[in-house]
Amino acid sequence: MIHTVTDAAAALRAGATTSVALTEAAIAAADRQDAEIGTYLHRLDDYALERAAEADAELAHGVDRGPLHGIPFGVKDIIAMAEGPTTAQSLVLDPAWGAGRDAPVVARLKAAGAVITGKTSTMEFACGMPDDTKPFPVPRNPWNPDTWPGGSSSGTGSGVAAGMFLAGLGTDTAGSIRIPAAFCGVSGLMPTFGRVPKSGCVPLGYSLDHIGPLARSARDCAAVLEVLAGLDASDPDCVDAPFSAPAFDGDLSGLRVGVVREGHFPDHADPALAGAFDAAVAVLTEQGATVVEVTLPYWHEMITADMVTMGCEALAYHRNDLAGRWGDYYAATRAMLVTGAMASGADYVQAQRVRRVAQDALARLFETVDVIAAPTAAVGAPTFDSITTPGGGVDVSELFSLIFTPYWDSVGNPVLAVPMGFTADGMPLSLQLAGPAFGEAAILRAGDAFQQSTDWHLRVPRPAGVAAA
Repeated sequence: MIHTVTDAAAALRAGATTSVALTEAAIAAADRQDAEIGTYLHRLDDYALERAAEADAELAHGVDRGPLHGIPFGVKDIIAMAEGPTTAQSLVLDPAWGAGRDAPVVARLKAAGAVITGKTSTMEFACGMPDDTKPFPVPRNPWNPDTWPGGSSSGTGSGVAAGMFLAGLGTDTAGSIRIPAAFCGVSGLMPTFGRVPKSGCVPLGYSLDHIGPLARSARDCAAVLEVLAGLDASDPDCVDAPFSAPAFDGDLSGLRVGVVREGHFPDHADPALAGAFDAAVAVLTEQGATVVEVTLPYWHEMITADMVTMGCEALAYHRNDLAGRWGDYYAATRAMLVTGAMASGADYVQAQRVRRVAQDALARLFETVDVIAAPTAAVGAPTFDSITTPGGGVDVSELFSLIFTPYWDSVGNPVLAVPMGFTADGMPLSLQLAGPAFGEAAILRAGDAFQQSTDWHLRVPRPAGVAAA
């Protein structure tokens, strides 16, 4: 079975498979599993098969659009696509929002020949929590449907893990690419803020939002970033910074890796975390990297700044709808949005000032190391009971104290999350590799070298109803 974009692209060009065959396999996986795990909000089976047939015809006639040509691909349902509605998994969003147009990232995927199979489920407006009180699917984790796949790019993470597409788009404002990548056992890349245009995406935090890929491997993420990156005038934050994948030779000689432990191994961490992380760092060392212990500057301040900034910027977008349609929002979404009303203008400004101070301090740290390694989360995917039932064992505030993603949204640096092992219950654990601004090449090279020596990213969950071998 083909699991990666890289392998699928090679098989297509070798004549060992076709885009139609890949797409039919993706559709079959959705037929088997989507009713249980809720990956899709909108499936586009007929459209995908038509695009796959076109890709096969083009490749047969020597038209090669690059490594995404003919590859099944999912798109998070807060990103506009002409062929399908954009709902943001909410009753509130105007049905005309984004109608008939493609976000720049979707237009670039189409130009690269990607076969978009549908719009994937999320948390409401990318900021809520699992909730079955509205007419939308509750995304579940294919490793264990009683657990959360992570938010808010839930469907994209679960869909890659379950084989419903080989890669997909997610967004990240406080960790929403890296959390589902971590909990679903796949790879996810949050690019540098501004490297990928975010116009055509329902905003959550204007100065925090990133669009990026989830896929099986770091190498797959690099292939997608090559397509997504680059200037688009419709996004005032977007910069002229195209991306070319580095050489993936597995050799990390000369690479300086800063290892972060402080703040990342709390008392409630999974017992398997420390061993998995130490083993991952050892692999990087074996590949030639030099490892030193470092501490992230302004760690707690940047987590707070992310929450303050996101709350204020989200409220700015939703304020009128909240006033008139309070009951149409999910309860958890309302709870998050009203945090913005509790912060003053001075609080917001101060958060932006501290973000700049931290960015400068982090840039100085990156003069001494090339990559920073840390766990993505202290635990595997939590059960729904533990995060949605009063007294269930892990409340939401405690859960997010065990997730180590928001810091990096505040500073805007690129971060790659890759699988690094499993808990005793068989749930994935994840490694974060962060780089300096526009330093995606270094973290992707480190992630690929790690994956050349391990196979965590190739482990797949057993579909429901299929007996163990």
